[in-house]
Amino acid sequence: MKIGVPKEIKIQEYRVGLTPAGARELTRHGHRVMIEHGAGLGIGYGDDAYRAAGAEIAATPAAVFEASDMIVKVKEPQPAEIAMLRRGQILFTYLHLAADKTQTEGLLRSGATCIAYETVTDRYGALPLLAPMSEVAGRMSIQVGAHCLEREQGGSGILLGGVPGVPPVKVVVLGGGVSGTNAARMAAGLEA
Repeated sequence: MKIGVPKEIKIQEYRVGLTPAGARELTRHGHRVMIEHGAGLGIGYGDDAYRAAGAEIAATPAAVFEASDMIVKVKEPQPAEIAMLRRGQILFTYLHLAADKTQTEGLLRSGATCIAYETVTDRYGALPLLAPMSEVAGRMSIQVGAHCLEREQGGSGILLGGVPGVPPVKVVVLGGGVSGTNAARMAAGLEA
């Protein structure tokens, strides 16, 4: 199978759909992997790391979409990417279709088979692709919240863990799933 990984183009998205280790594993099993030039820079992997893993480097996203049987991304495809999908092609990424009628309609028109990471379940009914992202979201929620409490960010100047003579803040986490549990762990780790 020819697997293509375009550079993410959604605003403030720096991740990439496949690391060099993933590319190496796929090529080791006989797949052809094509990575768009610069796709891994946001996570610290240059084109040479992908070449060393056996991947080809494409100059443009159009080249990736044109040559690939399956497109692997992180975020939902943007309109320009949806326009490059074709019937029979597979798209594997987070989609979040319930909140995006326009994207849903575009994907249907493309004729591509679209698989949403957030819907993949294992034999126990767990969500193995969504759980790690929920863990990241829970952990980052406390970091982002603490940043927003800084005076320079317009906050009240509160330090989550307090300092001698100043008590730590109380943090309330709503929900006890993967995100909530990780948020609580981070808040406790900062001594809130």
